[in-house]
Amino acid sequence: MFDNTQTQQAWAMPTPFPAGISPARRGKHKIYIGMAPGVGKTYRMLEEAHALKDEGIDVVIGLLETHGRKETGQKANGLEIIPRKEIPRGGLTLTEMDTNAIIARLPQLALIDELAHTNVPGSLREKRYQDVEVILAAGIDVYSTMNIQHLESLNDLVARITGVVVRERVPDRILEEASEVVVIDVTPETLQERLLEGKIYAPQKIQQSLDNFFQRRNLIALRELALREVADNVEEDALASTPQGEFCNIHERVLVCVSTYPNSIQLLRRGARIASYMSAPLFTIYISHPDRFLTKEESLYIETCEKLCKEFDGTFIRTTGTDIAKAIAEVAEQYHITQIVIGATQRSRWQILLKGALTHKLLRLLKNVDLHIISAEKSNTPSR
Repeated sequence: MFDNTQTQQAWAMPTPFPAGISPARRGKHKIYIGMAPGVGKTYRMLEEAHALKDEGIDVVIGLLETHGRKETGQKANGLEIIPRKEIPRGGLTLTEMDTNAIIARLPQLALIDELAHTNVPGSLREKRYQDVEVILAAGIDVYSTMNIQHLESLNDLVARITGVVVRERVPDRILEEASEVVVIDVTPETLQERLLEGKIYAPQKIQQSLDNFFQRRNLIALRELALREVADNVEEDALASTPQGEFCNIHERVLVCVSTYPNSIQLLRRGARIASYMSAPLFTIYISHPDRFLTKEESLYIETCEKLCKEFDGTFIRTTGTDIAKAIAEVAEQYHITQIVIGATQRSRWQILLKGALTHKLLRLLKNVDLHIISAEKSNTPSR
C-alpha cells in the first residue's frame, strides 16, 4: 500500500530501455473502485494526478472517458493527453487507447479510465486491463478506475441483486495484485441526486436508470460489496504484514460453541442472528473428549447442530481436546474470530471452584474477542 504523501519518494524516474530488456521495476497500480457510475472515481483520480504533477511527477492521461460530464472534462485541463489510436473497421474509424504510444512516452504515471472496457475489434488485446498489465510491465505506474459490478467473482451475485448480467469483467487477480485499492464512496441518496441533476447520464436516460440499475436497494447492496471488497484487501495485507498475535480483525466473524446440552440449538440460532446482523461468516465448534464416547442420542444431536449450521451457510468444526477453553481459543485464533457465543454454565459452584469457569479462561486466553453468554434453563443432560 502507498499513499500520496509517500508516492514521490517511492517513485524513481524511469529511464528508456532497449527492446526486449525488462525495466528494473514493475509499475505500481492504484485502482479507484465504486458502487456505480457517477460516484466520482475519475474525478478523484484526476484530482490526485494534478497534486502529483504539482509535486514534479510526470503524469499523462492514457485514456479518459468523461461520458459528457462537464466537471470531469474540466478537471482534465492542464494534464497531457496521449492521443488515441485510430483503428479502421468496416468503413468506420474507431479509436482506442494507444498502449504503444504510452510506453514510448514513458511517463512516471499514466491515468487509464474504465479498467473493464472491452477494446474495439482489431485491437492487439481484447481487454483494457490487459493493456494496463503491459504498461505496468514497462515500469510505468498506473491509476485506473472500475465499478464493483465488473469484478469477475461477483458477477452472479450482481446479476441476482440488479437483474443485470454484466458482460465486461475484470479478473479478481487484478485487484489482488494492485498496490492500492481505494473505494470512492457516496450514499445511494447522493448518487440518485446526481443522477436527477443530469450529472451522470443524459436527461432521456435518467428515469430509466432510476427504475432499473439505480434503484436504492441496488445501490445499497452494491455499496456494501464495494466497501467489503476493499476491507478484504486491507485485512489480507494487514494479516501478511502483522506479527502473529498482534493482528486486529477488520471483519466480524462469529463462533458458536455447542455441546450435547439441549440449549446448543438455541445458541446456534442466536449466533446465526448475530452473524446476520453483522453480515459476518458463522462458525460452529464442537469439542469432543478423547476418552469419552457419545451415546447414539448425543451423536444425533451433534449431527443436528452440524446440519443446522450448514443451513445457516456456516462452517462446522469438530476437534478433540481435554482443555475446552484452549481448544476454543486455538480455533478462534486460526479463523480470526471476533465474537464467541457460549451457553451459561450449568455446572455447580463446587465444580466451578474445582475446574474454573470457561468464561474466565477464555477472557485470559483471547484478546479483542467479545463473549456472548446465552442463558438457558438448567438440564440434567450430560455434556461435553
